[in-house]
Amino acid sequence: MTVLKDTVIDWLVSYGQVAVIISIYLNVVISVLGIVPSVFLTAANLAVFGLWPGMAVSLAGEAIGAVVSFVLYRKGFRKAAEWKAMHHPKIKQLLEAKGKEAFMLILALRILPFMPSGVVTFVAAVGKSSLLLFVLASSIGKIPAILIEGYSVYQLIQWTWEGKLVATVMAVLLLLWCWKKLRTP
Repeated sequence: MTVLKDTVIDWLVSYGQVAVIISIYLNVVISVLGIVPSVFLTAANLAVFGLWPGMAVSLAGEAIGAVVSFVLYRKGFRKAAEWKAMHHPKIKQLLEAKGKEAFMLILALRILPFMPSGVVTFVAAVGKSSLLLFVLASSIGKIPAILIEGYSVYQLIQWTWEGKLVATVMAVLLLLWCWKKLRTP
């Protein structure tokens, strides 16, 4: 991640006035790909723009990226709702959700900072959620997620005691998750 983050920082610094547009564009590409985590871009935004402006750029990029992805996924993958993997109970719940239920599910999934955004966007796009409902729930849910992710990444970059605590907690959670996965047959 460090090499990628450093490369993005170099790009953003070298493009000066248009760095914000480039960052947002990169976020859109990451969102459309759906499997690339955006944490390296958040780290680059924080390093180049500072804490609050960096989080604002990340939030704008992720919100715009989610909308672009939703529209593209809806146009290109509508038949995907019939795939076998889409019959998992939690996925099926979001696929079938409309109105307030869809709003609350999307909002809840967006609030989780390290939840794969591409999965949420994809399932909402091939499901019954409207674009407006998705945009509202997704954008509102991204605010706390970006704040948590941005603050965590910023503390790691600065390597304060909070950064060390975040790194330790994340390492412990990762170890627990791996241990649980290895024990489950």
